[in-house]
Amino acid sequence: MERDVRARAVAARHGGVAHRRELNAVGVSRADVRTEVSAGRWRRAGRHTVVIVAETPTDCARFGRAVWEAGGGAVLDGAAALVASGMRGFTLDRVDVTLPGNNRHHRQPGVRLHRRRDVGPVIAAGIPRVRPEHAAIHAAQWAVSDRQAALLLCLAIQQRLVSPDRLLTAWEQVTRSPRRVVLDAVIRDLCDGAHSLGELDFARLCRSRGLPTPDRQHVVNLPGGRVYLDVRWSGIGLVVEVDGGHHAAALAPVDDALRQNELVLREERVLRIPVIGLRLSPEPFMAQVARAHLAWS
Repeated sequence: MERDVRARAVAARHGGVAHRRELNAVGVSRADVRTEVSAGRWRRAGRHTVVIVAETPTDCARFGRAVWEAGGGAVLDGAAALVASGMRGFTLDRVDVTLPGNNRHHRQPGVRLHRRRDVGPVIAAGIPRVRPEHAAIHAAQWAVSDRQAALLLCLAIQQRLVSPDRLLTAWEQVTRSPRRVVLDAVIRDLCDGAHSLGELDFARLCRSRGLPTPDRQHVVNLPGGRVYLDVRWSGIGLVVEVDGGHHAAALAPVDDALRQNELVLREERVLRIPVIGLRLSPEPFMAQVARAHLAWS
């Protein structure tokens, strides 16, 4: 009974599993583990991992086992590191683990190993994991599609796992990437909204749809002061606001709502487009702009 209480206290930190080293530290010996496993109360899940609480494996339990069984110096990386740091809204289909290239490694089902000369900055508290700014970039590089890559970066920024400045600084240190063009655009969209709209060349997107060139950075005076509208066709009162990543942060949605409401009260018609959406899927958004221009011309 006392052995089980001590083991459960250790396993509670890792979603029901425990490392043999931690069990030994609280007085549960290898012989004790063999006894409990033989009795069917505990279960081995690798060379180092013991399942103490036999329930449906949690992410925490999966992460612990993945790191402990991968090899010396292993840490969570990519999307798994972000989830371990608190990211919500993303379902993992595998766990990414990085370890030093010279260390012995052991493959496991559901775990993708990455071997690096330099693992990089690591958070040691809890399950060891790569820092969020680097984990987000790795996750985007390893994503199954450009859309998933953008989603992971958006979640990391919007849930405040990493600041735009730290993400941009980490990205500028990357020398090689299989998605360099896409990731450079998306990261700068998230971290620098003014840059992103200019680079997108909205006028070119309009011409491709047969639309007249709109006014850019049109100035209007509202009760809150002078504001600059991203895109406006003055003759028909059609406004398109392209929201960068900063629009999802802090009180930006409140300011955006006030500005849009004032424009609507002035009988302007306002379409809002997330810059990431315009970057990855321009066709459906520009189709809406074209329909609005036709309807209100």
